[in-house]
Amino acid sequence: MTDREVSVVLPAYNEADTIESTVEVTVEALASFLPADAFEVLIAEDGCADRTPEIADRLAAADDRIRHFHSDERLGRGGALERAFEESDGDVLVYFDTDLATDMRHLEELVEAVRTDGYDVATGSRWMPGNVAERPFKRDVASRGYNSLVRLFLRSEVEDHQCGFKAFDREVLLSLVDDVEDDHWFWDTEILVRAQRAGYDIEEFPVDWEPKGDTKVDLVRDVFGMGSQILRLWWQLGVRPRIDRRVTMAAGTLLVVLAVALMTVYLDPTEVLAEMRNADPTLVAAATLVYLASWPFRGLRYRDILSELGYRESVGFLTGAVFISQTGNLVFPARAGDAIRAYIVKARRDIPYPTGFASLAIERVFDLLTITVMAGTTLLALAAAGVDVTALQSAGPGGDVEQSGRQAVLVAGAVGLAALLAVGLILATARSERNLVRSALGRISSDSYVDYVAGVVEQFAGDVQTIAEDRRAFAVVGATSLLIWGIDVVTAIVVFAAFGVDVPLWALVAVGFFAVSVGNLAKVLPLSPGGIGLYEGAFTLIVVALTPVVWPVALGAAIVDHAIKNLVTVAGGVASTLFFNVSLTTAVEGASEAERDTSPHD
Repeated sequence: MTDREVSVVLPAYNEADTIESTVEVTVEALASFLPADAFEVLIAEDGCADRTPEIADRLAAADDRIRHFHSDERLGRGGALERAFEESDGDVLVYFDTDLATDMRHLEELVEAVRTDGYDVATGSRWMPGNVAERPFKRDVASRGYNSLVRLFLRSEVEDHQCGFKAFDREVLLSLVDDVEDDHWFWDTEILVRAQRAGYDIEEFPVDWEPKGDTKVDLVRDVFGMGSQILRLWWQLGVRPRIDRRVTMAAGTLLVVLAVALMTVYLDPTEVLAEMRNADPTLVAAATLVYLASWPFRGLRYRDILSELGYRESVGFLTGAVFISQTGNLVFPARAGDAIRAYIVKARRDIPYPTGFASLAIERVFDLLTITVMAGTTLLALAAAGVDVTALQSAGPGGDVEQSGRQAVLVAGAVGLAALLAVGLILATARSERNLVRSALGRISSDSYVDYVAGVVEQFAGDVQTIAEDRRAFAVVGATSLLIWGIDVVTAIVVFAAFGVDVPLWALVAVGFFAVSVGNLAKVLPLSPGGIGLYEGAFTLIVVALTPVVWPVALGAAIVDHAIKNLVTVAGGVASTLFFNVSLTTAVEGASEAERDTSPHD
């Protein structure tokens, strides 16, 4: 048993006008059914900018049953509650809103539902029969709509998730909070949903409720943010547990099969095979050698990145590590190979996992920046040269081909522009003392999901800043990235030559840059191992949209181009695993453990 039976937490943010009367009413209500020394009241003051901290200090000094927990910066409503609960003494943990919108005559029923009736969780409800709830129309509609969405997507049986009037068994609550990711308004909903999923007994009972004062909920930002949190929790609890390696592989394979099947509606596959058979084998071999030449530069770039992080390794070893990780990306979905590399450099060179993952993040930022710059620059160059980048140059089979090609180019341009803007924000944040992404997203929503995204950007920005602080290192890594992806494009151009396409060299170079860039952007979506099908589809659409090259030739060239790159990758990966005596399966298992160890959440 703890010193107190019941701990009541009052979340307080700028409550100087009401906090004193709220605490007095709370103490009086608790004392009406509990012994004087059986309860405590904790003021969870959340980075207030008014006199709330001073008033809370005075109240705590006057009564040892009252405690004040101050935070210099905002933790969020849920974050402030969690901190106070962890420091509390009670076996029954209670909280309610400081505006006392819920009639305090229900407090005994709330506490006793857990204390004596044995429920794990108790919550008041403004929507159950038997209650009285006075709500403005716009809040009424928003609340009913929100609760309906929670019940629909998260399979909750609770009527009112956001009523700020709840009690918990101490052990139950503390077993749940580690998994709760939201620290603002969605905290109430997430704790209830997770409690139901864990099989705990929940008592929901009607309460009389009347809003007092202005709500601190922003009906635009917070409602939008809580909607994104519903989707996040639905994904975590309902979808992600069902997505294992087998399901992902099956789904990716099915997508590729469907894409091929749909393609045959407009395209005779025998024409594609015929074009591939007619390709010049000498030039195909030359393209293979060209692509192979890019791999030492990948190892060189990785060496320069690790060097800036304080680790010096040989180019040969790092080239092998890159080969193995890229092979992992081909074999396993969702870019699992990236984590494999962190495992290999840890297992073979004792480079810590955080450094391994940071180096990968830096590499990915440079890849994304290089690809988007290539795509954007080529798009501008084509436009400047008078090429209509939204027009289809050749009529293909099927009545909607022209429209599809135009849409493909527009979508590709939009994706490239969005990626370029995202990388630009990351780079600007890296050069600034402020997180520009956090500031921009904060104008849309203030929920914890936005904080999570902003935190990811901060991590990327910090990684980039490690390189950006050294201008020479930034220039070297950037130049190497351009060289790597330039060789990738040259490989595709040589493949085009093998197919004997009749296109001016300047146009072939420009379209090659654009097609390879967009194809690789398409591969960012982890829908199939190595982006097989995604790359070929995007590549083909771009080529057909911007050149007189017909569909069978464009698709055949895309397949051969991607096959060369994948076969070189796999051959190098197999050779590296044998040379370094690395088991790919063991590396995947080790990488998964590493990701769990370095992740802030389970």
